[in-house]
Amino acid sequence: QVQLVESGGGLVQAGDSLRLSCTPSKRTFTTGLMGWFRQAPGKEREFVSAITWNDNKSYYSDSVKGRFAISADNAKNTVFLQMNSLKSEDSGVYYCAAGPGSSFRVEIDGKYLYWGRGTQVTVSS
Repeated sequence: QVQLVESGGGLVQAGDSLRLSCTPSKRTFTTGLMGWFRQAPGKEREFVSAITWNDNKSYYSDSVKGRFAISADNAKNTVFLQMNSLKSEDSGVYYCAAGPGSSFRVEIDGKYLYWGRGTQVTVSS
């Protein structure tokens, strides 16, 4: 079993930045892909971004492309999600997820085997 520990959420104003972190308890072939999803109240969980450990290939949803940046620090065993120019619609619970390292359909939550407990991001307008 793999645990994912997230941190970095908070309350900010529109236009501000936040950085989320996610550290897996261990790395296996089942955690080659790391992703971030978010869920706003009353809405379905949606894909935000993903990255592969072995080649740092990154993926973004259209709604965050150009504003968010995902990175993977192998030395720290941590994935970061830098969120800039935050908007009120970015508010929600952000979940870190891990799954096999295939880059096929990274936006599908069923692809991921492990999930963190989530961290709240609130952007006031």
